[in-house]
Amino acid sequence: MGTIIGYARVSTAGQSLDVQLEQLTAAGCTKIFSEKASGAKNDRPKLLELLEYIRRDESDVVVICKLDRIARSSRHLLQVVDQLKEKGAELRVLNSPIDTTTPHGQLQLKILAAFAEFELDIQKERRKEGIEAAKEKGVYVGRQPTALKQADKVLELVSQGVSKLEIAKRLGIGKSSVYRIAESQMGSTVPSRVIT
Repeated sequence: MGTIIGYARVSTAGQSLDVQLEQLTAAGCTKIFSEKASGAKNDRPKLLELLEYIRRDESDVVVICKLDRIARSSRHLLQVVDQLKEKGAELRVLNSPIDTTTPHGQLQLKILAAFAEFELDIQKERRKEGIEAAKEKGVYVGRQPTALKQADKVLELVSQGVSKLEIAKRLGIGKSSVYRIAESQMGSTVPSRVIT
């Protein structure tokens, strides 16, 4: 028999967890993780602790009062549910029909997942359309590679006789990028002493 585990969260230190804790206790939770942390953060300490606490294949059920207590987006919610499913646990939301222990609750979650995927597809389509429009206007050139942004620094260090390996370490870029920049910008003017 699994454990009924509660999760309660408020966003700020000034808010009270009391109402959620009472509801979770009334729902039969014998273990409750609670925290005061922003819901925008996916790596909340007590949420991570809860996910770690769940015992694999023990039929644990995680109970929350409202969806926004555990996740701020449908995508994050689905990630949490996937983590629960991997361990054989379920999710029950007290103020909604989402309860993955029932067929009806599983259907609700699948509908939510479909909307999340639809939302992601729309965002991708809008981004693609925006890029195409910018290309037509001649204002989109794509993301400039990181190493090229530091070409001036690379060339300055090369001219000072610093080895390419050292330049790569200092600037946090690949050694091959340093070679490409040096060769394309300086050609045969690269001093032989720095070709190491």
